[in-house]
Amino acid sequence: MLNTYFRVIVGVMVLLSVVLSAFVSPNWMWFTVFIGVNLIQSAFTKWCLLETILKRLGIKK
Repeated sequence: MLNTYFRVIVGVMVLLSVVLSAFVSPNWMWFTVFIGVNLIQSAFTKWCLLETILKRLGIKK
């Protein structure tokens, strides 16, 4: 269940940042870069802030 929430939230954040960069400011692409870097970092460190937040909210693995 945690994986499902995680993937939906990250997907929405990526799509939102692309839409904002297209219609508001190209600087919103930095948000997309941040998401990508965070995903890469979490692959190596096995720690992700979003996962920690979701666990504290009571989402089960």
